Amino acid sequence: MPPSPGAVLVLAHVRDRAAVTVARALRRQGWRVGAGTPRASAGFVGASRAVSATHVVPRARGTLGEFVRAVTAAVDAEGYDLVVGAGDDWMAALSHVADRLPVPVAAPSRAVVEQALDKLGLVEAAGAAGLAAPHTWIPSDDVDPGSVPLPVVVKSRTHWRPGVTRRHRVEVELCHDADALAGQLARIRAHGDEPVLQQPVHGRLGALVGVVHEGRLIGRVQQVAPRLWPTPHGASARAVTVPVDAELARRSEDLLRRIGWVGLVELQFLTGKDGTPWLIDFNGRPFGSVALAESARPGLLDAWVRGALDLPVPDLADGRVGVRYQWLAGDLRRARIERRGGLARDVGNSLRWAVGARHSLTRLDDPGPVAHLLTARFRPDDPDPDHDEDASRGTPRSTPPLAS
Repeated sequence: MPPSPGAVLVLAHVRDRAAVTVARALRRQGWRVGAGTPRASAGFVGASRAVSATHVVPRARGTLGEFVRAVTAAVDAEGYDLVVGAGDDWMAALSHVADRLPVPVAAPSRAVVEQALDKLGLVEAAGAAGLAAPHTWIPSDDVDPGSVPLPVVVKSRTHWRPGVTRRHRVEVELCHDADALAGQLARIRAHGDEPVLQQPVHGRLGALVGVVHEGRLIGRVQQVAPRLWPTPHGASARAVTVPVDAELARRSEDLLRRIGWVGLVELQFLTGKDGTPWLIDFNGRPFGSVALAESARPGLLDAWVRGALDLPVPDLADGRVGVRYQWLAGDLRRARIERRGGLARDVGNSLRWAVGARHSLTRLDDPGPVAHLLTARFRPDDPDPDHDEDASRGTPRSTPPLAS
């Protein structure tokens, strides 16, 4: 494998856990890594020893002119070879302005990204590839909430679009009555988004991860999540790798080819009691438990950026089975609420799971991100007002996992 060519700029929110994994993994492979965040402190990723320079890069809003100028200035200052986005908004914005930046971006074309982030289009493409997906439809503007089968999941059709100026997206809601449904529809429309309705599905949360290169999904890692936070509809507080389901991988690869996706991807599924995996989300950028995928299949993130730069990419084998992951802060919060077997027992179980598990932030040789987490509450100017840690990227909220 030839030596790494230079430097990568990672764009992230200040409390982005996955960006830390990206920086660490790329630095181990010899890349020089910089971080761009909306705050001068640069947050979790900027506190990592893997990062050699930090930059203030505003959120991608409006005409994107300020965003383009900030990214260009960072590239000119540090000589980055590639820009990657650690979130749907960063990734989608980069795809929209790729022709206005001086270096390549780690994102597919604008048209491909728009199709992948379109909840309705994703469901249709999944069906064509033979994957089960929840029934999804667009309600009419004058729909009578009392006529909609309940409960129903209500979400924005896309998480980001060009020209958006508002700071917060409307999070997913599982509506059990007509009043809740009417309120959620109104909130999404007032935000300027188009709502979609989706049939709730039940099952255990899992995911299939890899890098799409030359039409193939390589470095495949499959995982299941026995604990979630926020409970019971959140991200993986714990996860463990399992053998790759060959049929699921085949159909997923078909879906990715239909969309035209290239690069890093995580497909999230809920698997019910009958064994059917239901596709509930598509993450085309680093996600909350990416530390697990990189640990099970070292070199996965390096292969992603190499592919984005048209460099030789190794034919990565599947990841190791039985590798464990924990988001410790989320797992402890979950234990405080769920109290499985009692509070003390659940907390003790969480602490035992932490031993030997991979973590997004905690590393003895890179303590900066954890130190930043522990001291952030004493820095009132530090938290990114546009980002909530509990809803950080990788949180599969598009269809709540209603049973675990």
